[in-house]
Amino acid sequence: MRGKRAKKKILMPDQVYKSKVVSRMINAAMERGKKSLAMTIVYDSMLKLNEDEKERLKIFEQAVKNVMPQQEVRSKRVGGATYQVPMPLKHDRAEALAVRWIVDAAKSKKGKSMIDKLYEVLNDSYQNTGDAVKKRDDVHRMAEANRAFAHFARY
Repeated sequence: MRGKRAKKKILMPDQVYKSKVVSRMINAAMERGKKSLAMTIVYDSMLKLNEDEKERLKIFEQAVKNVMPQQEVRSKRVGGATYQVPMPLKHDRAEALAVRWIVDAAKSKKGKSMIDKLYEVLNDSYQNTGDAVKKRDDVHRMAEANRAFAHFARY
């Protein structure tokens, strides 16, 4: 190892839903340190998902779960060549990628407010369609294509 391992930061659940996934989404949607604006965006887009609060949280968590990848490819240098080695993901890393991909897919859309864009991406993800799910499929396809190099992975 090259240095000390970074300490894992403890993520506090959000105030409304008491969920760490929602808190992660708020942090990912935040720009320039404006957390209250990010909270408004995430909560308002979740309000559009469903009227019932518990059902709303279930839909949100299922949307994130649908986008979570099972494995990813990492670059590994062996000899003089660099290989794309498929590696399984831990839950935290998969969740972080899913949240990031959902927010990025919402930001890449044009012509609407961020609330509407995030709602559309969450709704698409819940139905297993859309840009974020496509990103997950691309990562899985890449891992599948490079399965021959899986023996380079160290577990």
